[in-house]
Amino acid sequence: MNTQNILVIYGSLRKQSSNKALARALSELATEKMKVEVTGLDSLPFYNQDLESNFPAVAKDFKSKIRAADGIIIVTPEYNRSVPGVLKNMLDWTSRPYGDSAWDGKPVGILGTSVGAIGAALAQYHLKQILNYLNTHVMGQPEFYLNATDKFDAEGKLTDESTKEHVKKFLAAFEAHVAKIT
Repeated sequence: MNTQNILVIYGSLRKQSSNKALARALSELATEKMKVEVTGLDSLPFYNQDLESNFPAVAKDFKSKIRAADGIIIVTPEYNRSVPGVLKNMLDWTSRPYGDSAWDGKPVGILGTSVGAIGAALAQYHLKQILNYLNTHVMGQPEFYLNATDKFDAEGKLTDESTKEHVKKFLAAFEAHVAKIT
């Protein structure tokens, strides 16, 4: 495979989200083989099983993005020691109806950042459980937990050189992970 189409999804609706900033940094630091699209989740309605027979266009489009991607990286914050509702909502839309999941067999990488010392570790753990059920290939290593304090400037640009190197290592490992699976 020459170019890998990578979809980076950030699971926060906050305007000044450090996870959104980290998602942009992934795009900026991507390997030469990666074509990266970064997307948020603010346009998806709440999941409603009654709508499965007539999927909303926005949910259908998002599901198509997942299907078209060679690999998906999810950047998640942690709310109350778990996955944010908006991220779980997206997973519900894109994995339903049962038997028509866009996630089956997809290589997935997970990162997260917060102002806490363990940088969204429990949200990542819960997300791995969900993604394992959806039959994805979650990259196990390297794990990426980032305390966002002093890592980004006022415009949300990643400025910490050590973190940039860590991001580059994650991306190189994810490139290899995608190549192995696709």
